[in-house]
Formats: sequence, C-alpha cells, structure tokens
Amino acid sequence: MRRRQVCRGDRRGPEFEAFVAGAAGRLLHTATLLTAETPDANPRARRLLTLALAHTYAYWDRLRGEDPYDRARQYLATRFAREAWHHHGGALARFRPGPDTAPLAVLAPQERLILVLRLYEGVGEEQTAALLGLPPDRVRAVCDRATATVLHPPRRPAPAVAKAVPS
Repeated sequence: MRRRQVCRGDRRGPEFEAFVAGAAGRLLHTATLLTAETPDANPRARRLLTLALAHTYAYWDRLRGEDPYDRARQYLATRFAREAWHHHGGALARFRPGPDTAPLAVLAPQERLILVLRLYEGVGEEQTAALLGLPPDRVRAVCDRATATVLHPPRRPAPAVAKAVPS
C-alpha cells in the first residue's frame, strides 16, 4: 500500500507541473478578467489562481479522466462568485474599481463572471448555468446585457468648460 502511494506521488508531481506550465497563464488571465484588475497589478487574481491550483493539486489523484483545466476553471469561477457574494453584502452587487482598471470593471461581478466564462473561456450556456445555479435564460440575458455594456459603455459626464472672459 505504501509503495503504491509513493509511486503515485512520484507521478503526480511532474504531471501537475506540466499542467501548471501549460494552463497557469490562461487561468491567471481569466482570474484577472474576473477581478477587473490590470495585468500588471492583480493581487486578487493571483490569489484566486493560487487557490484554484492548490485545489486542483489536492484533487489530482481523483480526477479519473476529468479535465484538470476544467476543474481548476470551475473552482476559480465558484471561488470568485463566493468572494464577490460575501464582500458585497450578500449579493453579486456592483463593484467599481478605480479609473485605471480593465474595461470589464464597468460590469457587476456576476456579469463579469458570465461574460468571461461564455466569451473568453467558451463555456456553453447550459454548463455556465449549471455551474452558477442559474436558469439558462438568465445566463443568456446577463451575457447579452454585459456584452452590450462592454461594447457601448455608459457615457461619463462631460468635463466642465470654463467660461471665456470677454476682453
């Protein structure tokens, strides 16, 4: 029994390292889109990635043919949704980062999550709905609204114009 665990542990390390080498960059980009941080200043996204990779590593021996990338992405998405829920008063309310943020910052966390899963990650509508516990029609409506918002962002107030003093 002990020998089999040692052999499995020997195999797990290199397999997981290869997975991380291939998937970490894309997962970090996904996390950065979710958190609406800039790529060069993304501590929340890096934390999400670390947690997702740690969870995937802990679950590695039980994957049994399951796609590890899919497992890590699911954990990343559900962790983001849970944190957004807890940090914003029990709802996936609007979180407005500062002005130097990513274009997706104009979206509410739920809109960001659905948009990133559907358009960037290519997750199907039914699968996204199942992952988030929402009806597919709701996922479609939120995705459509988020896409429209990103393509046609709300206008900002025009800067104040100083009146010219006649000479």
